[in-house]
Amino acid sequence: MDLVGFGYAALVTFGSILGYKRRGGIPSLIAGLFVGFLAAYGAYRVSNDRRDVKLSLFTAFFLATIMGVRFKRSKKIMPAGLVAGLSLLMILRLVFLLL
Repeated sequence: MDLVGFGYAALVTFGSILGYKRRGGIPSLIAGLFVGFLAAYGAYRVSNDRRDVKLSLFTAFFLATIMGVRFKRSKKIMPAGLVAGLSLLMILRLVFLLL
């Protein structure tokens, strides 16, 4: 079972809900929940086959890119820098699963 992947998905989902409660952005909530769902489904697929990392890798790469740009623009660690960093760590982990 890919506990790290499910934890990452839960963090993304929880973060989108928390961001919605603080700022009230419905498009951001929908996007965050959708990406969290994709991350959870990717973790499920990795749980069944350790080499099936395509969806998880795509999701982590997408979040690393989007949040990396936001971090570069705002220079704020929370939440953009944290999510970008965790996404980069997730990418590294998934690449190592392929080796």
